[in-house]
Amino acid sequence: MGVLAALCIGQGWAAGDEAEEAAAAKGLLEKAVARYRVQGDKALAEYSRQGEFVDGERYVFVTDTKGIMLASGGPSVALIGRDVSSVLDPELQKTFRQVLQTPESAGVQQAEYRWQNWRDGKVERKRVYFQRIGDRVLAVGYYLPRASPEQARALLDKASKALDQDKDGTLHAINDLKGGFLQDDLYVFVVNVETRRYVAHGTNLRLVNTDFSKVKDPEGKPVGIPMLELIKKQPEGEYEYRWRNPVTSKIEHKHAYVRKVGEFLVAVGYYSG
Repeated sequence: MGVLAALCIGQGWAAGDEAEEAAAAKGLLEKAVARYRVQGDKALAEYSRQGEFVDGERYVFVTDTKGIMLASGGPSVALIGRDVSSVLDPELQKTFRQVLQTPESAGVQQAEYRWQNWRDGKVERKRVYFQRIGDRVLAVGYYLPRASPEQARALLDKASKALDQDKDGTLHAINDLKGGFLQDDLYVFVVNVETRRYVAHGTNLRLVNTDFSKVKDPEGKPVGIPMLELIKKQPEGEYEYRWRNPVTSKIEHKHAYVRKVGEFLVAVGYYSG
């Protein structure tokens, strides 16, 4: 595992509901902060070993305000003593600097960014809760299990605009599975309205050139026909069904935003568990 992958590994989607994840992460952070207020730097050794400050895959990590890793109960233990700020990409460096400059009076804060999940190798959204005490920053993080409706709409807008500007290039990028149209559990799929066949799919290339009108969800509910009928009547709309979440690999409720772009039906959906 590389330096970047080791820095901020936290709890993955598999551990349960996001609200529970957030509460557990904040609870672990509060416990670590309370211990630090009593013991000071003597607590760093406790954070860096298996024990009460490691909760499943959640763990405490600590840096100083210069970016030096001081403690970690997870894989980033290998970075203790190193300046981790220097190995981050420019966008994440900005977030990290803001964290390090947070005043102690601010109490518990949070930051969100995209980071490689060591479990599956994918770059996913991550939330970290942190608190500054003097020149120490204590933190606990976890990966966010599902994208939001707003993020789904934003990806649909991005795909629609791209198709208008460069149809062939955009379809290729979507089918490339890493062309900027695959974000966590969000992906784009495109269907030719006339032929009713998939021309692009963000996670499953086996569906390309297959008949979208015949698609049903695992419970037998029609998926393709209703979306095609919807787009005949109006330029965009929404449709709900059940589908496999590519991140959790579970069958979940999916809410799809659908839009007509030229000869195409373009869709992006978010999952609600």
